[in-house]
Amino acid sequence: WRRPGDGTTSSSIACRGTRSRQEAGWGNLEEGRRVNPRPSSSHKAFHYLCVCLCSISNSQASDSVLEAVTSTLKKYPFDFRGARILSGEDEGLFGWVTANYLLENFVKYGWIGRWIRPKKSTVGAMDLGGASTQITFETTGAIESPSNQVTLKLYGQHYKVYTHSFLCYGYPSLLLHHPLSCVFLLQARAYALRLDNPCWPQGFKRSFPMESIYGSPCTRTERPPNYFPMAMVNMSGSGDPAQCLAHAESLFRFTDCPYSSCSFDGVFQPPVQGNFIAFSSFFYTVDFLRSVMKRQKAAALSKASTHPGHFFLPLQLLRKEPNLEHYLQNYCSMATFVSLLLTRGYSFSNTTFPSIAFQQKAGDTTIGWALGYMLNLTNMIPAEEPSFRKSTSFGPWVGLILLFVAVLLGSLVSIFCLMKSSKGRGAV
Repeated sequence: WRRPGDGTTSSSIACRGTRSRQEAGWGNLEEGRRVNPRPSSSHKAFHYLCVCLCSISNSQASDSVLEAVTSTLKKYPFDFRGARILSGEDEGLFGWVTANYLLENFVKYGWIGRWIRPKKSTVGAMDLGGASTQITFETTGAIESPSNQVTLKLYGQHYKVYTHSFLCYGYPSLLLHHPLSCVFLLQARAYALRLDNPCWPQGFKRSFPMESIYGSPCTRTERPPNYFPMAMVNMSGSGDPAQCLAHAESLFRFTDCPYSSCSFDGVFQPPVQGNFIAFSSFFYTVDFLRSVMKRQKAAALSKASTHPGHFFLPLQLLRKEPNLEHYLQNYCSMATFVSLLLTRGYSFSNTTFPSIAFQQKAGDTTIGWALGYMLNLTNMIPAEEPSFRKSTSFGPWVGLILLFVAVLLGSLVSIFCLMKSSKGRGAV
């Protein structure tokens, strides 16, 4: 929400995304009305954004969802400004803006009463979301792929930013609700309905329908010839770190780079430089390593691609964390995937890996693309450098006036007393 008068943008709630035309955002809007029930809601600007899976679904389905959302929003007491699909690159860029805005890397109000430009560099941003992962950072090198370059002018300063979004490389897309990784396991086993998963703890078992694997936009093109949505796949964990590493490597294509340097899948990326913030599922993975497995992130995560056994624990030990039961079977394999993504994908070395800060918040604010988008939408980050003059709000101004008057009166009284005292001594 944006506070009237001063343009302050804040986040009040987080809702589950809209996945179909039938949902059309009803639950999210009811939450919005609950948080802001006042009649003045009709003056609150409302923007609906769709990211990730919307951008990889077919255009007809995406347009259908946006049409239903638009129709729904017009029935609510909000000042509806439009609905749009945010590209993966925009998502990464706005996440970068959010992180650097919160860290006051663009500009800050100094103690001398002036806006000053901090003498520090921007930080890169890495987001691992539901259906994609993004990397965005400022670079001084040449960007050989024009689609990955964004030039910004913020507070009078020019920034050349590299950004890329890898669709279908998000956490749920890979391991949870729509396990892309299972596609490769099934292909390797000739689509057998009973197979082992080397990335799951030994003894862990799960059954799920084929539709949960091939129903995602990321996996539809990989459906087998004899695809039957309701056929049940029975998968058992074998807990083999070496095979899990080989399986995780099969998710990437590190060869065939048409540029001077690439990350993976033939995508150009200049060498990483500066400090980085890794949030969303990057943070949750590292937080699991620190809290449950008692691993230090730089010492363990950076070595997973060569020592994957660091992340495998017996199932009975993992189950000691009941609050994480829904995710436990995937954390070890996720740590292996994240390590490969950062070290072999984004090319963080033993020297540059410690420059990554895994955190979910900057100050008290969660890092993500939403705040950056709203800051851009409300023009709270101007292109030109702000004026060095800054007015004082009414309350402090009145206080200063009263203090000045009190000091002035006190001085006059002191002068009067001194004059009277000196006259008395003269009379004696």
